[in-house]
Amino acid sequence: MNHVVVVGSGLAGVRSIEALRAGGFDGAITLVGEERHRPYDRPPLSKAVLLGASDSSFVDFDAAALRVDFRPGVGAKALRPGVVETTEGELAYDGLVIATGAEPITVPGDGPQHVLRTLDDALELRARLVPGARVVVIGAGWIGAEVATAARRVGCEVTVIEAGPAPLAHAVGAEVGARTLSWYDGIDLRLETMVSSVEEGGVELVGGEFVPAHVVVTGIGVRPAVEWLAGADIDLHNGVVTDEHLRASLPGVVAVGDCAAWWSRRYQARLRVEHWDTALGAPEVAAASLLGEEAVYDPVPYFWSEQFGHMLQYAGHREAADRLLYRGEPAGKWSAVWLTGDDTLAAVLTVDRPRDLVQGRRLMEAGRRLDANRLVDPDISLRDCVV
Repeated sequence: MNHVVVVGSGLAGVRSIEALRAGGFDGAITLVGEERHRPYDRPPLSKAVLLGASDSSFVDFDAAALRVDFRPGVGAKALRPGVVETTEGELAYDGLVIATGAEPITVPGDGPQHVLRTLDDALELRARLVPGARVVVIGAGWIGAEVATAARRVGCEVTVIEAGPAPLAHAVGAEVGARTLSWYDGIDLRLETMVSSVEEGGVELVGGEFVPAHVVVTGIGVRPAVEWLAGADIDLHNGVVTDEHLRASLPGVVAVGDCAAWWSRRYQARLRVEHWDTALGAPEVAAASLLGEEAVYDPVPYFWSEQFGHMLQYAGHREAADRLLYRGEPAGKWSAVWLTGDDTLAAVLTVDRPRDLVQGRRLMEAGRRLDANRLVDPDISLRDCVV
């Protein structure tokens, strides 16, 4: 293997390059990315950058030291075996890393709507969040809640429109999401409400009501950025389909980050996790696979969110669980714990209880069973609930 092309200049792409060099690859590497910025982290965009604590989130990336031909502002257009077609011509490869991430989903309508995915998105939105501005946030998921937090903090009049029965319902279920309802004090939260379209000056709801707004922010999820692969002979289903080694169906190709749908041995399911931890951890396995090793990617998924003065951390795969228990009351610090039929820990969501997250993640990695009667006592540590 003489030349590796990495498509996507986010964290997953950068970490793949670092892992290739650390693994002994001495050939040529070309990195292409649609954005003209140098590589940066995305989580701070909805936190430090949006709140004005920082103007950027660039990662430590020295293209010269890594001997990388970095081509910002270059997009991938198509793929055929051994060749990536880009907006600036063809790139031949021996090995290919697909790290194109995901793209925000928008709603219909001709009115302006903001999304929060890129550094430019964050800086533009921050400039519009000013005291007294009427802000409508479509979606009360992770991004929607963080945008509402920032908008409320600077004195905006905030309306959050959520199609589901509770905030975070899609991510952690309606029952757990309902525990965050009190956090929306001072915000016009409209649940089980659908947006018909974004129009000039606001949004129109299904049913005809018009909600006026100076700023509309759409946070209803993302889809994997794989349109450029539509004509390629590569398996696509909710992203680039890979095995547990992160190898795609096309020889010499691996996929990492938000665009990769990998097979999990742990959960016997195909997962695609759109969070920073995946972009950080998966590239080491992808690089090893390109270099001919048999590394396996099988993490306990993890992510976090900062909203309304609370730190939320989640680890696991709640879809594998049979029942849900709580540690602590909604008014204070609490955790939601999902258990399988034999009381093995499947997932945990912690609110201002970081110790539960750390211990819970270790217990899931070890496949440990817990005593449910002890688990519901928040004064007993999770590791002391092991059967």
